[in-house]
Amino acid sequence: MSGPGLEAWLLLAAAMFSIGVFGVLTRRNLVALMLSIELMANAANLNLVALSRYVDHPWGQAMALFAIALTVTEVVIGLALVILLSRTHQSVDADSAAELHG
Repeated sequence: MSGPGLEAWLLLAAAMFSIGVFGVLTRRNLVALMLSIELMANAANLNLVALSRYVDHPWGQAMALFAIALTVTEVVIGLALVILLSRTHQSVDADSAAELHG
């Protein structure tokens, strides 16, 4: 195997996940929240692919592709909800979404 070792990929994924957690905890804009969640999902996928390559077995890569497909559907539904929220409340802040519950 050439290129960076497993530790480098896991460190990169940990940094990506940490940035995503920081974004989720500090942002109020729903689009920024979705981007942070996407960054955390990509960090998990990077872990799957790195470990799959390390043990030389394709299951991690297949699981990562399945996770990417699920993440795409989550983003499409989430963006549709954000667009609906922005049309009804003229804002995409998380506080305006909290007013929607019964």
